[in-house]
Amino acid sequence: MPTPHNNAQKGDFAKVVLMPGDPLRAKWISETFLEKAELVNTVRGINGYTGYTKNGKRISVMASGMGQPSIAIYSHELFKHYDVDAIIRIGTAGSYVPEAKLGTLVMASVASTENSMPNMFHLTGSTISMGADFDLLLSAHEAAKKKGLHYLAGNVLSADAFYNYDKDAWKTWAKLGILAVEMEAYTLYMNAALTRKRALCLLTISDSFVDEGQLTPEERQNGLRDMIEVAIDAAERFC
Repeated sequence: MPTPHNNAQKGDFAKVVLMPGDPLRAKWISETFLEKAELVNTVRGINGYTGYTKNGKRISVMASGMGQPSIAIYSHELFKHYDVDAIIRIGTAGSYVPEAKLGTLVMASVASTENSMPNMFHLTGSTISMGADFDLLLSAHEAAKKKGLHYLAGNVLSADAFYNYDKDAWKTWAKLGILAVEMEAYTLYMNAALTRKRALCLLTISDSFVDEGQLTPEERQNGLRDMIEVAIDAAERFC
């Protein structure tokens, strides 16, 4: 039963999907971390793959593209049309606080946003907060602890603008304890809430607003590997 953005058949996707933003990263993950991976979607170059972990657990990986409108489409279709139970976003983020150093793993227990999607629910005078699934978050926490990784858990900002022309805008969010900025978590969490499914966003700090530092390509690759292994370990409980 293809959708406008997915030509996979019912059952092609596993119950848990890892979702990076970059289609090439999705391909790399399928080739590096999964066995017997098969291509199940090719629409618009947002390829989806389904394979098995080293422990024999069936899992899928598919890109979300960039930004909240894009992940809104793909997560909705996976949850509603392909019976996916859980999506774990795996991506990069910019640090807003000194403790979120380059390479740090951040688990987005809560997401704030500048996005207008909540307005469709006409919550006059109200703001809805969106959070991760607790069981998925706990599973990721246990996986990271087992690997001996340093990580942070807390609130992140899902922004709509990558290039913000107000160079100091991030400082207000930082005062409120926002750990980092990314572009997809809030809408993913909202779609999970609307469909009564599970979602989690794991992030690697790739650059910093605090000291304007950036990971080297090698550091970025190593940091992403740790995050992906945590995501897979966390996902296996739900496969």
